Amino acid sequence: MATVGFTLTFWAWNLISPLGSWYGDRLSLSSFQQSLLVAVPVLVGSVGRIPAGALTDRYGAKLMFPLVSALTVVPVLLLIVVKDSYGLMLAVAFLLGLGGTTFAIGVPLVNSWFPPVKRGFALGVFGMGMGGVALSGYFTPRIAKHGENLPFVVVAIALAAYAVLAALLISDRPDRPVPAASLGRRLGQAGRLRVTWELSALYAIGFGGIVAFGVYLPTYLKTWYELDPTDAGTKAAGFALVTVVFRPFGGWLSDRLHPALVTAAALAVVALLAIVQAFDPPLDPGGTVALLIMAAGLGTASGSVFALVSQVTPQAQVGSVTGIVGAMGGLGGFVPPLVMGAIYSAKGSYSIGFMLLSDLALAGCVYAYGRMRTLRADEGGDGNRGDDGTGPADVSKVAARRT
Repeated sequence: MATVGFTLTFWAWNLISPLGSWYGDRLSLSSFQQSLLVAVPVLVGSVGRIPAGALTDRYGAKLMFPLVSALTVVPVLLLIVVKDSYGLMLAVAFLLGLGGTTFAIGVPLVNSWFPPVKRGFALGVFGMGMGGVALSGYFTPRIAKHGENLPFVVVAIALAAYAVLAALLISDRPDRPVPAASLGRRLGQAGRLRVTWELSALYAIGFGGIVAFGVYLPTYLKTWYELDPTDAGTKAAGFALVTVVFRPFGGWLSDRLHPALVTAAALAVVALLAIVQAFDPPLDPGGTVALLIMAAGLGTASGSVFALVSQVTPQAQVGSVTGIVGAMGGLGGFVPPLVMGAIYSAKGSYSIGFMLLSDLALAGCVYAYGRMRTLRADEGGDGNRGDDGTGPADVSKVAARRT
């Protein structure tokens, strides 16, 4: 149920991107304006994960999942009303970001139901819900051919139906720890953990790369390789599908190897293939192969980073830490579309953008191998929690012991 909800809300979250070129032509948008339109939901959905995760720690996914799914119906339907105004489209895109917050709701739910040795794979399976981006890329433009408003109606109905089912079928673990501290205090505690920001940086590269490609790849393929919107959306959906398949693989592999080693290897692959794509190979087969291998690397890294989160975060703080890490991952997807659009507008090329991706991936690879592999799996766990939700497993203490 968590994975299905994550998938549907991610589809809603990504509704604008597959139709970005259509909106661009309809509203006579520049490349940067179009990039901003598809990036705004990413920004809001990312930042919104911080309170969503903390609220899930307190009130549980049984309340949060159906509530957020139902509220997301509102901006989905509003897209029908505001399609002829760029300013109103930006405002609704802001509200549409709500659909991107469910990641921080599902992680603590799934994490609580599985033992530590299986959490990497379980969270990887849940992470396959980001395949909602692939579903959106493939189905949204095709459904739109039968009626320009039809995609929004279909997604709204699906979200409403899921909200009802989630309220009936989702169950929080009965013995899950419920923190007594206030929302601000819990977020402050999570924010003071050094590992929160280390994981955030790695996730901003891995998952941020996935989100960035998910929202901008259709525009890139249409602009640079001159594909029609449907074909561009189909190929972008193929990219997203590969990331979906490799995310549980990254979690599964992290259950057997140290997650930091898996992350380092995956980001090294991304760095190499980003350089290849920077030289603008023909789409068939060079560009296609390069983009798909990058997708595999980004998907693997996303799964392995959250295997680290599950190992080193106290159960009562998983939602709060997940919210921050997930937010940084989403913000990692907000900036690249704007950068790519701005670079193309200024230089008429995307090569600089791919080289920047390569630099970031290489930096993440070095940091994951040089620093994060010193975290041992047995240094995580729930520990004995105090009244404020912390305990011996607090990662700051782990860091102190390691030092």
